[in-house]
Amino acid sequence: MKIKNRIREFRLKSGMTQEALADLVGVRRETILHLENDRYNPSLKLAYAVARALGTGIEALFEFVDDD
Repeated sequence: MKIKNRIREFRLKSGMTQEALADLVGVRRETILHLENDRYNPSLKLAYAVARALGTGIEALFEFVDDD
């Protein structure tokens, strides 16, 4: 099972840079980059912080998909 996300989509809709989002949630810009490119699965705490910073719920940002 793999986690797909829509962080980039929500971030761009809000007019936020990766750097600004990273600052809001207390991580480095590279962490946001890795999240957006599905190279890193966030902890529940980070997922919640990102969703909150983007004004949405975790369910709207993340979805589980089968990696057949």
